[in-house]
Amino acid sequence: MPAVKGDGMRGLAVFISDIRNCKSKEAEIKRINKELANIRSKFKGDKTLDGYQKKKYVCKLLFIFLLGHDIDFGHMEAVNLLSSNKYLEKHIGYLFISVLVSASSDLMKLVIQSIKNDLASQNPVHNNLALQCIANIGSKEMAEALGQEIPKLLISGNTNDSVKQSAALCMLRLIRNTPETINMSEWASRIIHLLNDQHMGVVTAAVSLMHVLSTKNAEEYKGCVTLAVSRLSRIVTSAYTDLQDYTYYFVPAPWLSVKLLRLLQNYPPPDDPAVKNRLTECLETILNKAQEPPKSKKVQHSNAKNAVLFEAINLIIHMDSEPNLLVRACNQLGQFLQHRETNLRYLALESMCLLATSEFSHDAVKKHQETVITALKTERDVSVRQRAVDLLYAMCDRANVEEIVHEMLSYLEMADYSIREEMVLKVAILAEKYAVDYAWYVDTILNLIRIAGDYVSEEVWYRVIQIVINRNDVQGYAAKTVFEALQAPACHENMVKVGGYILGEFGNLIAGDPRSSPMVQFQLIHSKFHLCSIPTRQLLLSTYVKFINLFPEIKSHIQQILRADNHLRSADVELQQRAVEYMQLSTIATTDVLATVLEEMPAFPERESSILAKLKKKRPDNNVENRPLRSPAHTNNTEQAVAAPPVAKVHVPDIQVSTKPVASTSDLLGLTASTSSAKSSAPSANYSGVLIDVLNDIGSSVSVTGIDSGPDDSFCKFVCKNNGVLFENDLLQIGVKSEFRQNLCRLHLFYGNKTSFQLNSFVPDVRSPGVLATQLSIQAKPVDSVIEGGAQKQQLINIECLADFVEAPVLLVQFLYNNAVQKIHVRLPVMLCKFIEPAQMDSATFFQRWKLLCQPSQEGQKIIKAKQPMDHEQLKAKVLGVNLSVLDGIDPNPENFVSAGIIHTASAQIGCLARLEPNRPAQMYRLTIRASKDGVAARLCDLLETQL
Repeated sequence: MPAVKGDGMRGLAVFISDIRNCKSKEAEIKRINKELANIRSKFKGDKTLDGYQKKKYVCKLLFIFLLGHDIDFGHMEAVNLLSSNKYLEKHIGYLFISVLVSASSDLMKLVIQSIKNDLASQNPVHNNLALQCIANIGSKEMAEALGQEIPKLLISGNTNDSVKQSAALCMLRLIRNTPETINMSEWASRIIHLLNDQHMGVVTAAVSLMHVLSTKNAEEYKGCVTLAVSRLSRIVTSAYTDLQDYTYYFVPAPWLSVKLLRLLQNYPPPDDPAVKNRLTECLETILNKAQEPPKSKKVQHSNAKNAVLFEAINLIIHMDSEPNLLVRACNQLGQFLQHRETNLRYLALESMCLLATSEFSHDAVKKHQETVITALKTERDVSVRQRAVDLLYAMCDRANVEEIVHEMLSYLEMADYSIREEMVLKVAILAEKYAVDYAWYVDTILNLIRIAGDYVSEEVWYRVIQIVINRNDVQGYAAKTVFEALQAPACHENMVKVGGYILGEFGNLIAGDPRSSPMVQFQLIHSKFHLCSIPTRQLLLSTYVKFINLFPEIKSHIQQILRADNHLRSADVELQQRAVEYMQLSTIATTDVLATVLEEMPAFPERESSILAKLKKKRPDNNVENRPLRSPAHTNNTEQAVAAPPVAKVHVPDIQVSTKPVASTSDLLGLTASTSSAKSSAPSANYSGVLIDVLNDIGSSVSVTGIDSGPDDSFCKFVCKNNGVLFENDLLQIGVKSEFRQNLCRLHLFYGNKTSFQLNSFVPDVRSPGVLATQLSIQAKPVDSVIEGGAQKQQLINIECLADFVEAPVLLVQFLYNNAVQKIHVRLPVMLCKFIEPAQMDSATFFQRWKLLCQPSQEGQKIIKAKQPMDHEQLKAKVLGVNLSVLDGIDPNPENFVSAGIIHTASAQIGCLARLEPNRPAQMYRLTIRASKDGVAARLCDLLETQL
């Protein structure tokens, strides 16, 4: 059939009709293969194909591809269509390329060139087609080639409004896909001023772009706050008739309003009183409009209106500086708690969880306690019930803890399985955190184990044991209560563990009652033995040997159990070892030795609750503990945040089951750890993911703004080493690897995100205080401003030593986490001794140079008290660690060290000689250093002193 221009591609319509009329899959494939052969012959044999025919055949290929068939030709013809000036032909060409051409294809260079031509065109249609293609593919190659062309379209005064919209959204796509290749710094001020554009569509697209950019680099785009508040004010104070083109069901520009409110959440409250007052007026207006009667009964109207309202409430919570607004927001959300729409109830509960963390609105949230409890019991949607649990947890304090815990325990028996474990953790935390009467705490945890034993993690029952051990006033009550709990016919294994531990430690406190005599206690616990798992049996054997110390009168009965064949010949090595060792211990040891080995457990060290750490790890985004109660002076800085009410300071060490029963204060039940393991395990309780440490040594030289970091001992650890962990807290780990060659230094800094969430607006800045800027030349490569959860980013810093120096450069790290600005100050381990090169010389040369350096300003000497054993090899390693050579055979005393080195700077080379003379009887050192430049010897003395 001859092609007739303007017929709407009749051939394509006929082909589609034929495919639809096929009776079988075979018939369809046959028709497609026939068409593919026809198209292939046309492309190869007919050199006179015009744009219309190419467009038609490319459309057929696209249709065949969408049916699920592979297309391996026609790509070049599609690229040729891009050079057409006709909209339909160009459009089909871009569509084919967006769908069928791979980002790594060899044709991509031709495509990019065609896109460049269309971006430079004065035809806005061509501009838009090119921008849509870039956004659809979004490859790194495109970002590199076109990343500087698109912003020019965006900020140009001659660009069509629709093209500006497409350009903004295209840049947004490229930044999300390849953030490392796009640098928008030079365009920042021009992009910010797009908020003043007359076209609302341009403003909407620009705000989306600005939100992402400000998340990555808040400081660079902070000028948008004033303009965003101004634009928001104009929208919320206008009538729906004023913005007819952008009014959605009587709500003026709801999408733009939401985007502006989200953008403002990237920044603290404005410092300018006028801007802050205007923003407050905007938020009050939004709250007022929410109270007005609806202008339409359609669901679209309420959805748009509520979308703006909830985003405004999120901003109010983020600002946390206006008590009136916070209380009004809480009251508004309270009205939604009984709304017939499930989504509104869910959102209201979620937002009230955040409001409960502010001291301004906490009491207002508590007024809705009964409504929330009703929702917990009656809601059909499990996700809404989950949010009700979160809100009860957030609003709890000492005044209502017993009521809330009682309600949560009551609901726990019928709770959905998916939320039981989290409810158990929250009940345990609340019971501990707000317990005034620890007898009530013990009752609550034992009740928790009885109701939901399968969901009680080890952290929970470890916790109750440690609190009982640390509080003498509750030990007798705990022993009596757990004894009664074990008498139940059906007893959960976790209850047996708690009972075994507590009775093994404090069973003597209730042994005076005939109903809980030593033999009764033993028989009660042993009646559960055969029902328990191997780890629990191991713990109960430890309880039995504790009973031998507490109750010598039942020693023979316990020894009979320990020597039973099923223990001594157990297939479990741990169980067998305990039985054998405990049997020998009870047989051989005297009463005094036994009493010493099996004495009562000492109090546990105070550290953060491992239950709280487990809850943070399970759901870090919804934990009240992650959101500190804010004070009136809150300014979004962690230094000024007031911590949440403190938890009880009885803290859980990592649990290790002990296999060695003999120790001065033996933990036979495996609930304590050595001091070193306790210290090393402490950080692990505080973050959700463990970052792999790429470094071997751990150090810390940090000063967090507003927090006293104590002596700077950790910085000194880097005097003799080049690698280590420079700083670590619950959010961030900073590691360093350094290389030094003459006067040059290369630092590799590793920034590790220890959370499961993004660290935004991440900006590391290396600063040289005072005269250090003239002594060190520092060049730091930029780092991506977003670090994904659990990820690491590397930064390379090149340093050149220009002259000798005293101070170290400072690394200032600033980022946003949970909408709060975090600031960290760290001294970089760059010190003068790092630029020393060891020097070799004979005895005559050494003493000749030593005598030449005779000026007082050229010598530094210190008498140092030894802090560690005076080991010769360790001393040698420390001298080598500061890059000085060790010259053998020069000093007549072999115990002394004689060293030499050259300090390399860009301006001069400084020779230095050193003598280290240990005095073992006095446990003292005399360190003497001479250098060819005044003052240098004294500085090196100070550095080496820290190592001795």
